[in-house]
This record gives sequence, C-alpha cells and structure tokens, in this order.
Amino acid sequence: MNGVAKLVIAGALSAGIACQSSAATLNTMGDVGDAIQACWTPPADAGNSTVTLSFSFKRDGSLIGPPRATAAKVAGDDKARKAFIDAAVAAVKACTPLSFSPALAQGIGGNVFTLQLVSPKK
Repeated sequence: MNGVAKLVIAGALSAGIACQSSAATLNTMGDVGDAIQACWTPPADAGNSTVTLSFSFKRDGSLIGPPRATAAKVAGDDKARKAFIDAAVAAVKACTPLSFSPALAQGIGGNVFTLQLVSPKK
C-alpha cells in the first residue's frame, strides 16, 4: 500500500451480509469497503440516492476525525439529504475501529480514502 494516497471503494453488497465485527482481521482495502458496506442501512425512503464519504484511518483501525461527505445525490428535500448523509456517516462510525492485518495497517495510516454508499442497497 506504500505510495497509495487515495483509493475509491465503490459499489454495494447484497443486503444479506451482516455487519462484520471489528475483531475480523481485514487484509485489503476491498475488505475494509466490504465491512463498512455491510453496516450500511440506507433510509427506507431514500429512493435512488448516493453519497461519497471521505475519511482516514489510524493504523489501529480507528478514524482520524469524522467522515465527511464529498458528494451527494439524494432524492427528496434538504431533510432527506441530511438523513441520508447522516446514515452513511453513522455506518462508518458504527463499523470502526476495524482490525487491520499488519501489512494493511503499515500503509493505511493517514491516507485519505473515499467510499460511495448507494440506495437502494443492491
């Protein structure tokens, strides 16, 4: 992971996957994305919406500050937009801290990552 400044993890997982425990060791950024996607529950009335969050991890799997919405396309009014973004941020916070493998932890600290969360969840 050395030299990697940004990685985009996009897509959605099937709704049947349970939220991974922070005890599960994650080996790749794909694993990190899968773990967070599994915790994502979009609001029921979100329609066709997406939000992209930007965030960074410490080597111990905790967040460096709160996730920040960098892009959002949300069906509905400002209240719906806020609820959708808040649900996405809550999913990231609920899944952390994550347990990184030593190799992943070595290169992850301080890098900025983005994750797109979508509704309806596929």
